[in-house]
Amino acid sequence: MADAQGKTEAFRAMHRGPQILLLPNAWDVASARVIQQAGFWAIATTSAGVAFSLGYPDGQRISRREMLEAVRRIANAVEVPVTADVEAGYGDRPEDAARTAQEVLAAGAVGMNLEDATGDPQHPLLDLALQVERVKAVRELPIVLNARTDVYLLEIGSPEKRYEEALRRLAAFRDAGADCVFVPGVRDPATIARLVKDLQCPVNILGGPGIPSVPELQKLGVARVSLGSGPMRATLGLLRRLAEELKNAGTYAMLEGAIPYAELNRMMK
Repeated sequence: MADAQGKTEAFRAMHRGPQILLLPNAWDVASARVIQQAGFWAIATTSAGVAFSLGYPDGQRISRREMLEAVRRIANAVEVPVTADVEAGYGDRPEDAARTAQEVLAAGAVGMNLEDATGDPQHPLLDLALQVERVKAVRELPIVLNARTDVYLLEIGSPEKRYEEALRRLAAFRDAGADCVFVPGVRDPATIARLVKDLQCPVNILGGPGIPSVPELQKLGVARVSLGSGPMRATLGLLRRLAEELKNAGTYAMLEGAIPYAELNRMMK
């Protein structure tokens, strides 16, 4: 218990440290151990990556049980704090989000993401008042909460009104107790800087092509950068290129750079 509490407080403190928190998300034990070995302070899971690896599309199509089993295997396999991406918490009610948070903790993780997306094209975001109650329910537990809005990612509303809506939601999540707020889909440095200034709390940005570099994001005041399903999809992109090379050229150049068998085998012990 003391170890779990220590990891929780250490992970929470990483959001307000002198260095930006970097999270290249893992989807299984092997990817988590590679990330740990690379020297990262914490590991985040990717819900899409876990779902894809088990044959599901993204968007809470994988069951809570299967998602949490993947989180458990990852958390048990590494020494650093783990934060779990559990999509929108598997149920709209505050008690559903709280139950998921309890199971995240039971799985050995110390943090979680909570989205406000519904998957319904007619009503793509949960009612703000309800989402605030869900955030409050999660924060009753000793967990580091990263509360996410998909206003930008789903391009909700007209572009000129998008900022104010995202800010309204993120500020409400902050005031409800979220340790960090997450706004994937924002790419413009000026918008990122404005969010950081207006929110005055740790902000998580989704990194990727076209996003400012980590040193630039740190100058803008961003606290946390995660990569979501990007690492898993990049790995599958490599596999596709390798398969095409083998089929079309009959060569093996794409295998260069592979982690040596013996090294990876030792990493799993």
